[in-house]
Amino acid sequence: MHPATRRAIFRRLQEANPSPTTELLYGSPFELLVAVMLSAHTTDRAVNAATRNLFPIAATPAAIVALGVEGVKPYIKPVGLYNTKAKNLVGLAQQLIERHGGEVPGTRAELEALPGVGRKTANIILNMVFGEVEIAVDTHIFRVANRTGLAPGRTPREVEQALTADTPAEYRKDAHHWLILLGRYVCIARKPKCPTCIIRDLCEYPHKTRATPARAAARRLPLPSRVRTRRGRRTR
Repeated sequence: MHPATRRAIFRRLQEANPSPTTELLYGSPFELLVAVMLSAHTTDRAVNAATRNLFPIAATPAAIVALGVEGVKPYIKPVGLYNTKAKNLVGLAQQLIERHGGEVPGTRAELEALPGVGRKTANIILNMVFGEVEIAVDTHIFRVANRTGLAPGRTPREVEQALTADTPAEYRKDAHHWLILLGRYVCIARKPKCPTCIIRDLCEYPHKTRATPARAAARRLPLPSRVRTRRGRRTR
């Protein structure tokens, strides 16, 4: 993709959404870390449904540890793989207390050492909490980057490297949010909504969804000149 095209894509995304952010609900760095960790292989809606109940009860590492694995499970049942995630959540909280004074650490190595935290989650925390220019690649961004031609890659890491290298500097900080929202609501997996996409003329996807032809005019009801009466006579 030509650099000018790439810049034009991000310019339009910025104009449409100048201050993008996550759709996960949170009130502190720890809550964001928990929400992002829980979001693996599930939707933000499911995570929000869980954390709406969990955070009023346990919004700190100490409170999570006090609940324990079995105590956490009922709160995160809306989330996929909740048994494993409950163990990871309590282990994560324990490590934050033991190694980081209960605070969310600010380095990739420290974040990725926490149970249930991988590169994608670390990138989001580094970006949103610590202001670092990191791009987290999930399934939506992987699809959008490959489909549009913004950053083709065979793996999420390749896509991340390409986006980091080629996204204009002024758009890099928010690129993750713009692309994930585009993939979640417009550039969807099965039938992308190309006719309504704001970057459709800049996108290099060769199999764009065509606009649905306008519906045929509503069928006209006949206006009969004769109406049959009960006795079978015809009148005008």
